[in-house]
Amino acid sequence: MSLAFTEDTEVINWEQLAVVFRRAPLGNRDPVKLRETFQNSPIRCFVWDGKELVGAGRAITDGVRYSVIFDVVLLPEYQGRGIGKQIMSFLTDRSKAAAVLLHAVPGKEGFYAKLGYRKMKTAMAKFPNPEAQEKTGYIE
Repeated sequence: MSLAFTEDTEVINWEQLAVVFRRAPLGNRDPVKLRETFQNSPIRCFVWDGKELVGAGRAITDGVRYSVIFDVVLLPEYQGRGIGKQIMSFLTDRSKAAAVLLHAVPGKEGFYAKLGYRKMKTAMAKFPNPEAQEKTGYIE
């Protein structure tokens, strides 16, 4: 298996990326909003197996102190092979930030813990639909 890691948003089929999110499973995503969020993020990673888009991730950063990683996603058949770790390295290396925060799917904390990430005691979030976020385990 020869994978390619790219940053270019111009060649992305956003409907195909929405399928990756659904199958991962990270839920249903609107392809239009996926395009907008990835294009607005200065750091993006897309993983290709030949011509098939199999994974992605994105980050925002100030380039010095902080970076925040979002939307790390990988098709189930590619999980458990170290590819997620490669996506994380791709994003963090390009962020050039001393501290890296991330927004993770509940239940995936173990994956990030193996990469050195630790739960924060003071992180807080404000969501447009807090009831849904609480129901899915993102907030208390």
